[in-house]
Amino acid sequence: MLFDLQPHLKGDLIELRPLRRDDWDELFAVASDPLIWEQHPESDRYKEKVFKVFFEDALGSGGAFIVIDTQTQQIIGSTRFHGYDLEKSEIEIGWTFLGRKYWGGRYNAEMKQLMLRHAFKFVENVVFFVGENNLRSQKATEKIGAAKSGTAKRVYGNRPASLNVRYLIKKPLAKVHR
Repeated sequence: MLFDLQPHLKGDLIELRPLRRDDWDELFAVASDPLIWEQHPESDRYKEKVFKVFFEDALGSGGAFIVIDTQTQQIIGSTRFHGYDLEKSEIEIGWTFLGRKYWGGRYNAEMKQLMLRHAFKFVENVVFFVGENNLRSQKATEKIGAAKSGTAKRVYGNRPASLNVRYLIKKPLAKVHR
């Protein structure tokens, strides 16, 4: 079965739908907060020119989502699936950011649960890469049940490769009813 990289996913708090070009204004309004990016390897992503590269890459990836608050119907962030590997039975979840008003767990937890539930229909492993100095995102990744599984160099925008912590969540085994 082929991995559907851009399904429409909906929970109680958020909705994920494929990113579209006309999402630019609303998404950049969220992303233009420098505090969102202060620990990220690309810490100036709040600048329009830098975010434009991120946005175009997201559109071209074929796996990017816009995150919508179900109460207000406002765009509150973005995330994506990336790097589907059939042989390794693996997909990456990443490039995630939310407006600061939505920090603290509930929104990120629901977003990741929706994405994990979808991913585990197709793969056995989901990986996350988080900048080595991005302690806030590392804690958030651990909070959803991911375990550290090494490090890797990653490139962000036009920057030199930087060290990232690799996290892994394995597909839960089906419970056997007796």
